[in-house]
Amino acid sequence: MEYKIIYDKLKDFISEDRIKINEPMKNHTSFQIGGACDILVLPRSQSEIKKIIDLCRENQTPFFVMGNGTNLLIKDSGIRGVVIKLAQNFNDIKVDGNIITCKAGVAMSAISRAALENSLSGLEFANGIPGSVGGACVMNAGAYGGEMADVVKKVKVMDFEGNVYEMSKDQIGYSYRKSSLQKGDKILLEVEMELKPGNYDEIKSKMEKCMSLRRQKQPLNMPSAGSAFKRPKDNYAGLLIEKAGLKGYSIGGAMVSDLHAGFIVNTGNATCADVEALLNHVKKVVKEKFNIELEPEIKIRGN
Repeated sequence: MEYKIIYDKLKDFISEDRIKINEPMKNHTSFQIGGACDILVLPRSQSEIKKIIDLCRENQTPFFVMGNGTNLLIKDSGIRGVVIKLAQNFNDIKVDGNIITCKAGVAMSAISRAALENSLSGLEFANGIPGSVGGACVMNAGAYGGEMADVVKKVKVMDFEGNVYEMSKDQIGYSYRKSSLQKGDKILLEVEMELKPGNYDEIKSKMEKCMSLRRQKQPLNMPSAGSAFKRPKDNYAGLLIEKAGLKGYSIGGAMVSDLHAGFIVNTGNATCADVEALLNHVKKVVKEKFNIELEPEIKIRGN
């Protein structure tokens, strides 16, 4: 194995059950697509993350940091080097008054439940959003009138030299589905959110409404990476794609959802190449018909 020295050194400070060799990335993305990575590691602490990065840098080994993989499409050839997954092992939550602080690997569904349990309003929109708080914070995920920028107060990050520091909301620089955290030059460790005291029953009702709308309008029963395209100005990607006659259109195992044209789904055997070809075809047809350039929301990574 090309990275055996990395594997052996990882075992010095991480238990073997949290290190995977030649791990199929389709097992770690909601799209259920992607070739294998050389090594996948599941850190539990900030110190472990620093040690992993130091090890990779010392050995000139590429590394990639991911959350729950719900907005991610991995190439069919996989990912070389080390994948650092901040998910189920990196998921502490702390509530202090109307402030919720959590590790980046906390699931969005878990953080919305924590807010509800403490009668805190502001994260109702997050109910049913797949993925981790870290990924949602980086992408400024949102739905049904809410987004992460509404609640994030500050974040804790680590740069690739191992320096840990805080960034304020202004420094993050949020806009629609964008933030400075997308530059990929730092790792999001922790998020602090400021919510508002609310009524438990009202918060629960809003959460249930958001979930009901998702079930009605989104293809939750099929593997996907959520919305395939960002919303263009004064329009809707799904509506444009449907008007272009592409609802149900497929290439290989990838299909424009026949429930919501804003989603591309894996019908069972889709490859990354299928999805990329379909994304490009949809972009081309929408541009030809409406002179609108669609921007993919899905992040594509790999070799």
